[in-house]
Amino acid sequence: MRILVLGRTGYLGRHVVAHLRDLPDAQVAAAGRAAGGGPRVDLACDPPDRLAKTLAEAAPDAVVNCAGATGGDAVTLAEVNARGPAALCAALRQAAPRARLVHLGSAAEYGPGEPGTRAAESAATRPLGPYGATKLAGTAAVSASGLDAVVLRVGNPVGPGAPPTGLPGRVAALLRDAGPGPEAVLRLGDLSAYRDFVDVRDVARAVVLAVTTAGPLPPVLNIGGGEAVQVRDLVHRLARRAGFGGRIEEDTGGSARSAAVSWQCSDTTAAAGALGWRPAYSLEQSLAALWEVGGGDTAGPEGGRAP
Repeated sequence: MRILVLGRTGYLGRHVVAHLRDLPDAQVAAAGRAAGGGPRVDLACDPPDRLAKTLAEAAPDAVVNCAGATGGDAVTLAEVNARGPAALCAALRQAAPRARLVHLGSAAEYGPGEPGTRAAESAATRPLGPYGATKLAGTAAVSASGLDAVVLRVGNPVGPGAPPTGLPGRVAALLRDAGPGPEAVLRLGDLSAYRDFVDVRDVARAVVLAVTTAGPLPPVLNIGGGEAVQVRDLVHRLARRAGFGGRIEEDTGGSARSAAVSWQCSDTTAAAGALGWRPAYSLEQSLAALWEVGGGDTAGPEGGRAP
């Protein structure tokens, strides 16, 4: 099987490539904006005809799109998260119409959840910010493409190599800088929101299953931990693991975003049925791996999203 992965340098992309390369008889090619070892592809600006040429040369049986932007202005987010998947689908229809497309979406597409409930794929999508809105536009483009395609709607990724662009990686970096002394102070924003954290290795395993599972798949599948965890709890768990002996100061004034999106939790029943996928790593295991391995750099798309 020939598999082409786009967005190879991002947090999710690096883990996805590593897991796919463990497949027997798989030929994995990785493409992205950065030079080194694979085709140069920029979904934000490459015209579909140029993308189609690259795809035709790769002749993939499956394409995995890990490319995306988690930060930046609205124009950047729209170019990468909305325009990119649409251009990719147009190119695939031209160059490799039988290839399976696995696209990584985001639970941010749902927007604010109902406290105490898990959002299934049929739940209303009401993103409040440009990130969630542009990811939802990308999902719409993939779902309406007519291709053999599935969107994996990923929760908040955590685990080994988590970059400082997301809250777990940022907190880990701050804890390392602060040291264990009692005089250390960790100053953070509002930590009252609840989020669904999922280990990056579980995300990569879901991609492998989506690539290799025979037959048509549902258009969208949730990939999350299936549990709403208060961000404050995650921070304190990570601080205990770091042996932090100082003080954590939280912005008691709160933030507009946390107040508006105070709860997010995904129902992963459909992924269990379609892929046989369930999360294998607990949050404690994810935090242990994050602390032991360390965080990644800020380069690359889909580096992780702050709650």
